[in-house]
Order: sequence, then structure tokens, then C-alpha cells
Amino acid sequence: MNIYPVILSGGSGSRLWPLSRQALPKQLLPLVSSQTLLQETVLRVRDLGAVGLTVMPPLLVCGNEHRFMVAEQLRQIGVAPLAILLEPLGRNTAPAMAAAAQYLLARDADALMLVLPADHLIGDVAAFHRAIAQAAPLAAAGALATFGIVPTAAETGYGYILAGAAVPGSAQGRQVERFVEKPDLPTARALLADERYLWNSGMFLMRAAACLGELQALEPAMLADCELAVAHGCRDLDFFRLEPAAFARCRSVSIDHAVMEHTQRAVVVPAAIGWSDIGSWSALWQALPGDEHGNVVRGDAYLDGAHNCLVRAGSRMLAVLGVDDLVVVETDDAVLVAHRDQVQRVRQVVEHLERHARTEHVQHRLVYRPWGSYEGIDMGERFQVKRIVVNPGGQLSLQMHHHRAEHWVVVRGTARVTCGETVKLLTENESTYIPIGMTHRLENPGKLPLHLIEVQTGSYLGEDDIVRYADAYQRA
Repeated sequence: MNIYPVILSGGSGSRLWPLSRQALPKQLLPLVSSQTLLQETVLRVRDLGAVGLTVMPPLLVCGNEHRFMVAEQLRQIGVAPLAILLEPLGRNTAPAMAAAAQYLLARDADALMLVLPADHLIGDVAAFHRAIAQAAPLAAAGALATFGIVPTAAETGYGYILAGAAVPGSAQGRQVERFVEKPDLPTARALLADERYLWNSGMFLMRAAACLGELQALEPAMLADCELAVAHGCRDLDFFRLEPAAFARCRSVSIDHAVMEHTQRAVVVPAAIGWSDIGSWSALWQALPGDEHGNVVRGDAYLDGAHNCLVRAGSRMLAVLGVDDLVVVETDDAVLVAHRDQVQRVRQVVEHLERHARTEHVQHRLVYRPWGSYEGIDMGERFQVKRIVVNPGGQLSLQMHHHRAEHWVVVRGTARVTCGETVKLLTENESTYIPIGMTHRLENPGKLPLHLIEVQTGSYLGEDDIVRYADAYQRA
């Protein structure tokens, strides 16, 4: 059985603000280890051969704005994907899975797709592999298998699945009787007491053909638009772009609401695998080991008399004294302080920022680009200062600005600078000036990262004041 991991890497992870933001969502962050959640998701399915399964290169589905970060994170762990499908906009899990299934079916008529959100934590990988092996024969026979997590608490943040009769010939598989939406606390306690109920993990194993067959019966209009989005999609560097107009017409709906709640082919495999969707700061606190006082600490922090707190310092020293059950998260432009039982209200902060046209929910001061990164370090009237890092071999687009001039000072490495018709090399402690309206480009021809300081001056300093003439990364 050829199993194709389909990694869904959409979403903004707003409940983990201020660390997770639209431009750098939680699946692209190293929240639990030195690797990001996306990297951990990809790596944990490499060794399915140990349970007798053949795993193929993964198929990634992500938003256009995250494409270069996803590709770079896969490169860092030495994984070459089957493809990276680019969604022009988010349309929930049903259209994403439909597009992935069509892409796979064109290459393998018997493809089994193992659908995994990129932002989950699984503590017992061996048990997870055994659950996949138990679900694989069911999926190969045409069932739509999902993984139900054996609950450990009366959790109100998860949906539930009622597991019914055993599937004939399967040691673990159960028929799905019904899905339950996220319950209130009394209902969650009742569900926990009934051992037939499992948490809905949002992970699936099914044949690509079976997925499309059920969508044809239950969501024909959405499936038709997905078919067009794939058929009229195009290659772009190492990515496959879904056709925007067709994909935008798709109804935004989860695979649970579109298919799993209505199909007669749903089965569930119970799994005790140390699972969490890291859906809140309290969930992250529960998932990570704490000290003798129950505190989970990351970064430069001093705690005294604190108990059962999650403290995460990003850019400066934090002191937390004499408090219990708090979440304290510091970044270079925002600080969150919340009681652990109030962290679901973080979304209200993000909504406030959106209403007031602020940017702290969109991106950090450190912004990643396909060529490297830049970080805002100072700003005032008619000027701003950035720290720029260009990766070896990286190059910014050939561009021009209508409203700003730029001064560049190299602090480490070697820069190749194009300014009009002039091309020159700059090394450490050398500088150059780019006048308003001058065509220019910055490149790193060396083998080490290039670090420089950029001072912008002018009447308008927004990132949209860029006219691109040529770009190695084919950005508009």
C-alpha cells in the first residue's frame, strides 16, 4: 500500500498570538522542540515501513504567502516533497483535500492519502504508526478512516466522535455513529464518562478515489470547482498553483461537515498517542514538561514564587514573581498576560487589532523572505532602519522605489550591488546610497550570510512602494 502523506499547512493560529501571526503561523514555529510543528509532522511519518507500510514523498497544501517558508523548512530536514499545492485563499479542509486527492489520483489510481494537519503534537509516534497500520486495510477497502483520540480530560475545545460497533475483520476499527460539536463543560464531562466517545483529531486515512467519490455525491459543485482549479493550475518554480478563480468559488467547509458527518463509509480507529492540536497557550502548557513548580519556561526569564505558569521570553528578560496559573508571552512588539483559563479570549485581541487596522497580528518585526529576512529596528518621521540578512546565493528583486531613498551599510559578508548601470562589490564597513527612482538590486554572491543595515528616508516608507522589474522568485 502506497501511503501519501497530505500535510495541510493552512491557518493563522490566532489563538497563539502574539507568537503566531498571519505571516508566520504556529505550524511554522518551533513551539515544542528545535524543529517547527510542520517539520515534526513531516518527519514522524517517514518510518511507516516499520509497521509494514510504504510511505511516499509528502504532498503539502499551503497558502501562497507561506510557500517559500514551507519549502525552506522541508529543505532544512532533507525532505523533497511530491509537490507543494498553493491555495490562492483559504477554503477550509474539504477543498484542500479535494485538490490533493485529484492531484494524487492523476499519478496513482490506488493512492492512499494520510491527511495530517501541520500543527499537531503527537507524543507517542510508535503508537501513532500502529494506529495508521490498523486503519490502512480499512482505507484500502474503501472506508473513510479517521483517528479518534482516547480522551484524557473533559475538553471543551475539541469535537467528539461516538464510536459504534466494531468493523468486521478489524481489531480496532469502529463504525462512526455520530460527530459531536465542541461541547460545554457539563456535556464534556458526560462524554468523558462514556468510554465510547473519542476526541476528533482531524486526521484521516482514505483512498483518494474514495474521497472524491463521496465529494461527488455530497458536494458536487465544490468538487467541480476543485477539479477546474487543479486542471487549470500551473507550475511555478517548485510549486503548483491552483487556478485562483475556480478555487475561490469553492464553498469554504470542513471535511467533517462536507463528508464525514453524512457518509456511510466513516470508520474511526481509537488512538492513545499523546495527541494535542496545540490550540491554545494552555494546551501548550499541558503538552510541555514543567519544572518542580509546574512552570514551563522558554527564553530569558526569572521566576520566583510562581506556580503552573507558561512564560515565554522572546527578545528581553522577563521577571515573574508570586503569581499562579498565568500565561506570559513576550515578543519584540507585543506582550500577552492572561490567566490560563482565559486564553481562549486571545482571539478577541486579534479581532481588536484587525478592527483598528493594526499590524501586530499580521507579522513580526522580523519578516522572512525567500532571499532571507529583514527586521525593523527603528522608525520615525520620514525614516526607518532595518537589519537585513541575505542568504548565500540569495538576491532581492531588481526594483525601484518612487518615494524613498536607501543607505546600505555592510556589517558582515559581501554584497553585490546594482545601482542603475553600475555593479560593485561591498564588504564589511563599506556603504552605498540608492537615490529615489533608481533601479537597484542587492545580492549575496558569497558562501556566508550577508548582514547589512538599511536606512530608508522619504515621504512614504511602506513595503508596497516597490516596482519589480525582475525577480528570481517570480513574485508579482
